[in-house]
Amino acid sequence: MKHEAIYKLNTSVVSIVGDTAYDADGNVVEYDNDAAETEGNLIALRNERNRLLTETDWWASSDLTMTAEQTAYRQALRDITDTYSSLDDVVWPEKP
Repeated sequence: MKHEAIYKLNTSVVSIVGDTAYDADGNVVEYDNDAAETEGNLIALRNERNRLLTETDWWASSDLTMTAEQTAYRQALRDITDTYSSLDDVVWPEKP
């Protein structure tokens, strides 16, 4: 996820080898390692959150009515990055 974060935070980066980022001309691009780590953690958290939401997408089918618990669970998942910033510290809501 760190490489994905480096690309996101530094639009001039076109390739990464190890921890070294390069632009289109082959020049080394300096980046903030802490910011890349933080953004990488958020990307991983969002990916897992999206996976969990996808598992329950069928609850929102037009021919079904979600329970209040299902609605609250899905909203809690969508809001998870308001409270947590990595998979290391997240407390997931309980699936109904």
